[in-house]
Amino acid sequence: MPKKAAERHAPTRHKKQTLPEIPDKLYYRIGEVARLCAVETYVLRFWETEFPQLKPNKSGAGQRLYRRREVDLARRIRHLLYEEGYTIPGARQAIQTEARKPTESAQLRLADAGPSPKLGKLRTELKEILGMLSTVPKAASNAKRGQPAESSRRGTKASRGPELFD
Repeated sequence: MPKKAAERHAPTRHKKQTLPEIPDKLYYRIGEVARLCAVETYVLRFWETEFPQLKPNKSGAGQRLYRRREVDLARRIRHLLYEEGYTIPGARQAIQTEARKPTESAQLRLADAGPSPKLGKLRTELKEILGMLSTVPKAASNAKRGQPAESSRRGTKASRGPELFD
């Protein structure tokens, strides 16, 4: 006996489903992403309207081209909606919250770390290189013209250069 239309299209809770592994590619077409997320293509197009973070590029022919991060995001949306039972606004808020957390924690770690000894050494080496580059060509070009190495207008590049890194 055929199922009624309401039963056929009724939302069902999806049990935890193992999704296929994402192949290592630069771009994925919408059909591939739908298969990787175990949803229909129209669902992905709908999610694009509901989740501003899900913005695939489009080819010249208008085909959607998803990158790896967008495939991961689509799978995360699917997990929140189908397995965790979130509503669309709830999933949107959860994804926005997740997106903010790594940035804030990375900034805090960077601020707590303080100046790095490697950075100081790199700065010193760059100053030395800048000094070498700005004095040798200037002196050589002025010697050809018979002029002194010092410039009377604003000072030489050698005296200005290291200030860039102070």
